[in-house]
This record gives sequence, structure tokens and C-alpha cells, in this order.
Amino acid sequence: MQLGVCYYPEHWPESQWESDARRMAEMGIKRVRIAEFAWSRIEPEPGRYDWAWLDRAISTLGRHELEVVLGTPTASPPKWLVDAHPDILPVARDGSVMQFGSRRHYDISSPVYREHCVRIVDEMTRRYGTHPAVVAWQTDNEFGCHNTLPSYTQAALLRFRRWLARRYETIGVLNAAWGNVFWSMEYRSFDEIELPYRTPTDANPSHVLDYRRFQSDEVASFHALQADSIRRHSPERDVLHNFMGFYAAFDHYAFARHGLDVAAWDSYPVPRTEVLPLPEAEKHRWARTGHPDVSAFSHDLYRGVGNGRMWVMEQQAGPVNWAPWNPVPLPGMVRLWTWEAFAHGAELVSFFRWRQCPYAQEQMHSGLNTPDDELSPGGGEVVLVGRELRALGASASAVRSEPASVALLFDYEADWVIETQRHGADFDYQHVVFEWYSSLRELGLEVDIVSSRGDVSAYRLVLAPTLPILPDSLIEQIERGANHWVFGPRTGSKSETLAIVPQLPPGKLKTVLPARVVEVESLRPSIRPTLRIGEVEGAALRWREHVQPGVETEVTARFDDGLPALLQRGRVTYMTACFDRALLRAAIAKCVRDAGIDCAPLPEGLRLSRRGALRFAINYGDRSQSVPAPAGARFVLGGSVVGPIDVAAWIEEG
Repeated sequence: MQLGVCYYPEHWPESQWESDARRMAEMGIKRVRIAEFAWSRIEPEPGRYDWAWLDRAISTLGRHELEVVLGTPTASPPKWLVDAHPDILPVARDGSVMQFGSRRHYDISSPVYREHCVRIVDEMTRRYGTHPAVVAWQTDNEFGCHNTLPSYTQAALLRFRRWLARRYETIGVLNAAWGNVFWSMEYRSFDEIELPYRTPTDANPSHVLDYRRFQSDEVASFHALQADSIRRHSPERDVLHNFMGFYAAFDHYAFARHGLDVAAWDSYPVPRTEVLPLPEAEKHRWARTGHPDVSAFSHDLYRGVGNGRMWVMEQQAGPVNWAPWNPVPLPGMVRLWTWEAFAHGAELVSFFRWRQCPYAQEQMHSGLNTPDDELSPGGGEVVLVGRELRALGASASAVRSEPASVALLFDYEADWVIETQRHGADFDYQHVVFEWYSSLRELGLEVDIVSSRGDVSAYRLVLAPTLPILPDSLIEQIERGANHWVFGPRTGSKSETLAIVPQLPPGKLKTVLPARVVEVESLRPSIRPTLRIGEVEGAALRWREHVQPGVETEVTARFDDGLPALLQRGRVTYMTACFDRALLRAAIAKCVRDAGIDCAPLPEGLRLSRRGALRFAINYGDRSQSVPAPAGARFVLGGSVVGPIDVAAWIEEG
């Protein structure tokens, strides 16, 4: 468990660098990310490099035993490059060309831009690849941020046509797969295919889905170009990228197979809560803390993406600048978020940023220090965490080794499918998955978030909130395994080419749970079919399926109008609708108990986690709560009662 910070030496007088580095070390900071937006300073003119300032910055940090994470500067190409090659600019869905003057103003498919990126990364890695202070590399910065994916450029079109030719081989196969006989959309060759945008009404959903797949592959290959250079010139250094929370424009699991050692991500709990499709009452309740499950969800997701290795590359350290409203976090929250990240397996928590910048787009974004170089309130909390880590000693190196008992399946392609055909304005894939995750966490359970194509044989319970395209491997795992499974609506409803499956949904799932989905309905907020699960009464929201169960399938709950709500056959359960919060938790609790796992609802705002021998209780709430630690537990943070906005951690001896 280490602390880090994002630092921009090019933003400050060189006379401050020495003091900054000394104070970082005194705070307990170990790693410093630099240079990810510094291309114009590294190469101020085509082919003329200025490394002297970066040499001195790295040396200054190294003198204070700070380890450097170097960012490749490809997220912000300089003006001279844009002027020389304006075709590298991305194109939005409405056909408008995005312009220079902020960041991410490039198209990942541009062969010219790819050449320049390889060149600048090669120069950087040759120079600093074996520098003793450089321990890791971050490629680019937040791929796809600011709605720059998908991009609709001519370069993308040419590469997309080649991608389709490899996938389908003949245009006849593509026409059949996409159903192009509909509306006379048939093509005579791959060269006739255009991009799926600016059509009078909806573009062919199969066309849209394949373009999303193509764009995802483009991101992975763009990263791989940089990762390959780093591997050649900077061996034995970690390669990472800083992903974003609740972002699914590309498949992060597939991306990770292209030269990624660590899945890092950028954690901003307060603004993320503000922009998620949560009820207004919940946004208000957690406005100064972030929702108790918002950061934890991404911690668990990216721990899985990184095959067990996860960093927080940017941790909110105070109010930020980019949400509709940006309140100041409650005192203690920066410390709580830091320990929460460690509790979920983070090796590093790095704060954004060292000092608040007094100019340009992010001047309203706080840092560990104010613009006049005084410690900010969040910075003061980081000082406290640094002391606590030093006091923790060897326990701070604990790793989260054993898997949880519960796996939640996450599928990026499912997000693309549902975004392409929502069929209901408020059906959001990531929000549905988050609701299931939150219900599990409210029951005191730990959760591993796993790819839908991963091996889940070690888990006692596996949940798939919705999985329109059902991999064959999952059916095989159900048939040969002994674990329990829960599926949500829309599972198994679509083919690989985004057509309704033969013999109707739930498609392949019928082999383990015979049923037939006859009709589906998206529910406007005023339509709320009701039902009871155990002692809990509630209603369906957003989506409901009208299902005919097979002879061997039991209906364990029905709506008041008689339609099935829960289906079960042996170890497999199917929910035919999205449920309100209380009802969803009751349904999931039933499935958890059926799997032989103990669970009990936690008090509001309290969450539990473990990391090796360490157990954590994290209290987002405004009341003190008793900690479920056994007699004889040795507390290393706090005690048997955890106060509001506080953390307790203990080791269970023996």
C-alpha cells in the first residue's frame, strides 16, 4: 500500500521543484506521475527535442527517493502537429470535427498520428527506459474521455472496411449477418460500406455493434504500439493505463491482453455520484461523500481487469471542476477513500494533483496544496494516512489473495448492445449492474467482478445482471460446475450479430433453464407491476418480460397480474424484470442463501472488505456503528466502534 501524486513540473517555476519533492517524501508519498501532457515542452518544434527540463525534474524527484511513473504524452498532440496534419483530428457523431485547444484532439485510427506517437514514445523510452528513478509507464491518458470514442473519420472508415473483410471474408456473408435485405441496405463490396452515423433514422444495429467492436480493437492496438516500445527500451517496468469509472466505450478485458501489467483508474466519487442515473434523493444523501458503492464498484472491476493488480492513478482530494455541481467533500472523506481503495486491493493510491493550478481549464480542481502553496484540507488528510501507513508497518504489504465467494459478471459488449437498442429510455447497462453490486455489498458480501468469458468455477454464486449475448462457455460452466447462478432480464436475447435468437430468448440459457420469453415491455416510470418476495413488497422498474416457463422450471415469485417474476431450475435462477431497490436486495438475498452463503443487511453507509489478513469496516454514514470483529481481533486502525466518515481495520489472530 503506497501513496502517490500527479505532478506537473512544467506548470511551476523550477525553483519550487526541490521543495515540492522534499515535502512529497515527508508526507509519505512514494510515487509521482509526470509528463503525460507535456508533448509541446518535450518537442516544441518538429524533430527538436528539449529533454533538459525533464531530466532535471526526474533527477530532483529521484534525489528524494521518489519513484517516477512516466506518462506518454500522446493525449495532447501539439499545435504544430495538428496544423501539419489536420486529418488527425477526431470527428463526432454529428459529423463535426473536434478542434485544437483542449486535449484528446486526435483520432486513434489515423496512420499519421500513430506514426508520430510511436516516434515520440520511442524517443522517451530510449532516454528514460533504464533510468533508476523510473519504475512504471502510463500510456496516454483516459482513452476515450470527452466523448472522443467512437470517432467517425475517413481513416477509421478505411480501417473498418478492412476489419470487416477479415471478420466476414465475403460481402454476402456480411449482408446475411447484418440482415441487409431489410430497407434495401445490401452492399456489393466492402468498399461500399460507410460509417454508421448521420442516418435519417436508426442505423442498422448490427452495423453499429460491429463498429463498436472495431473501435474497441483500435484502442487496444493503439495502446499496444506504445506498450511494445516500452517493453523494448524499458524492460521490467510496469505498463499501465488510467481507465475511468463507469466507462465502457471499449473492452477493458481485451485491452488488458495487449501489454498491460496494472489496471489503474481515476477515482472521483463525488462528481461520479452526481452524473450517474441515481434517484435525486440518493444524489442528495451522498452529495459530499460519494455513494458508498461508487468507488468500490470500480475498484473491484479494475482489480479483475488487471488480473489482481490495481492502482488508483488519480484520487479526488477535494472539490473538482467537471460535474454539474461540485460540493466540498466532508472532512475525513479523502482519508476514507484512500483506505477504501487499499481495502479493495489497490497497490497505490495516487492523488490528483500536487498543487491546484491557478490557470486554464482545471483551475477549479483542487489538489493536495492550494495555489499559494499551503496544504489543502485534503492534503492534511493525506499526511494523516502517510503516518498511519508507517505505523502499520509490514501489514501495509498485505495482498488480497483468495477470491470472494460471489462473482458478478461484467460484459462491455453487453453495454454496447443495450446502448444500441435500449428499447426503454432509462435502461442503462452499467447502472443495472451497479444496482446488483450495491445490493450484494449492502448484504455485507465481498464481490469479485469478472469477465463474462472468465473462469468462475471457484465461486459459490455467480450473478449476471443482464447478458444479451450469452457466451457458450458460460453454459458449459453451469453444466459441469456445482455453483449457483442468477441471471437478469435480456439475458440470452441476442445473437452475435445482434438479431433476436432463434426459438426466442433466453436462447442458449434454455438448456439449463427451460423458458420462452414471448414479449418484452419497457416500463415508463408510472407503470410499476407489483409483487412480493418473502416479506418484501415492491415493483418492477424499466423492463419486464412475459415468460412461459418450461415444464421443469419452477416459478418462485409472480407479479400481481400472474406473470412470472422469478424462475428457478436447480442451481439456476432467472429474474424476468428489473426490480426496485428493496425488492432486488430481497431477491438477491434469497439466491445468496440458496447458495449456502451467510448474509445480513448492514446499517446504512457501512461496508466491509478484506485484504489478506486485514479486515476493514468503512463507514460512509453519519452515525457510529459497531464493527463485526471477533473477540481477540487486533485493531490496527480505529476500534470496535467506527465513527461517522471513518475506517476501522483489524487482524483476526489465530
